Amino acid sequence: MGSKYTAKESNEWLRETMLKLSIKSLDELSSITKIDRGSLSRYFNQERRPSIDAIAPLCEALEVTSDQLLVVLGAMERE
Repeated sequence: MGSKYTAKESNEWLRETMLKLSIKSLDELSSITKIDRGSLSRYFNQERRPSIDAIAPLCEALEVTSDQLLVVLGAMERE
């Protein structure tokens, strides 16, 4: 049985992933994805679910599949 990521785990995952990809800040991720910094923060704090239009740019920038991203954002259970 799976469980969902907590907001803290989502933030830690984002920090580690950005570090691996040499993305230095949410501002830089915002520039890459064309998603405003506030929305990115709300997604990874699990205060808001990303729109369908935000998923592809986030997946591309963070080099993950949509399933991986949705698990990290707490929208799907992890296995």
